[in-house]
Amino acid sequence: MKLPYLNKVIVGGWQLADGHSAENSAAFEGGLKVIESYYAAGFRTFDCADIYTGVEALLGTFIKTHGLKNGLGPDDIQVHTKYVPDMASLDNLSKDDTERIIDRSRTRLGLDALNLVQFHWWHYPSGDYLAALDSLNSLKQVGKIKAIGLTNFDTAHLQEILDRGIPITSIQTQYSVIDRRATDKLEPLMKSHDIALLCYGSVAGGLLSDAYLGKAQPTEPYDNRSLIKYLLMIEEMGGWEAFQEILEVLRNIADDKNTDIATIASSYCLNQSSVRACIVGARNTKHLAEHLQLRDSIELTESDCNRIDEVRQQFATIPGDVYALERDVDGKHGRIMKYNLNKS
Repeated sequence: MKLPYLNKVIVGGWQLADGHSAENSAAFEGGLKVIESYYAAGFRTFDCADIYTGVEALLGTFIKTHGLKNGLGPDDIQVHTKYVPDMASLDNLSKDDTERIIDRSRTRLGLDALNLVQFHWWHYPSGDYLAALDSLNSLKQVGKIKAIGLTNFDTAHLQEILDRGIPITSIQTQYSVIDRRATDKLEPLMKSHDIALLCYGSVAGGLLSDAYLGKAQPTEPYDNRSLIKYLLMIEEMGGWEAFQEILEVLRNIADDKNTDIATIASSYCLNQSSVRACIVGARNTKHLAEHLQLRDSIELTESDCNRIDEVRQQFATIPGDVYALERDVDGKHGRIMKYNLNKS
């Protein structure tokens, strides 16, 4: 199933989750106000997950309060959620477990059918992720799910899923000027099966922004969990000085477009051939104007993208396939993950 209504800029809900930052969402204008402001500005696609604590319920309250439908009309809303079974449950995950979590998401959101369920599996050797996807496909066939997507699956495992005959609409994965692991092997396979790439991390947790141009590398305590994750990626590509060179090029292009570094960084992602949409974080409404600009008016030329590619190619590529570093539970990338958040 295609997603013809999919906005090219999707409002991401991770930053509204309890525990994302030192301050809860209420300190950042309140989650409902953030959602209301983005909806009023014409954004219609919102991204959440069963493990983003409180976010499905926030969106459900908004949908109910405003009497919205999850259809294709100009005022309708589309919610993408994720199914992320806990690491501790993988070996014993049953079809009933999957249906229970999907039903919980439907209840929280107040939706009979979920627009898109994006499936994540922490550890390939544990349990049977194909059986879990079979369960999702069964729920799709009875109308509880409209479309199935994946989150952070690599090329080999996507091929296994396709060989199983499970219909995959999209893959959500980390993608940015810094991290283009998806372009090597995964992107060609996605193209051949017309699978959309939904990218997150396009501004690297806020590091790809004017706030860090010419500044010293952040140190602990960090403002939020995202910074830890993306600082490790910067380390992989060559370190803070190399990162500053990339920021300088982005700033030069931003000057030409009368915008900011973050908007250029996200626009670069949208210029890539397989990227169908970019998920932008919304902890508050501070960046709403920039997100509107990204959606409505910023267009990069081939020359702009070439300038970005030229500086990026001077430094190391992030090694491995999509999410390979993060799947090493004992490695520095894996150790910062929270694997068991899907509690009832």
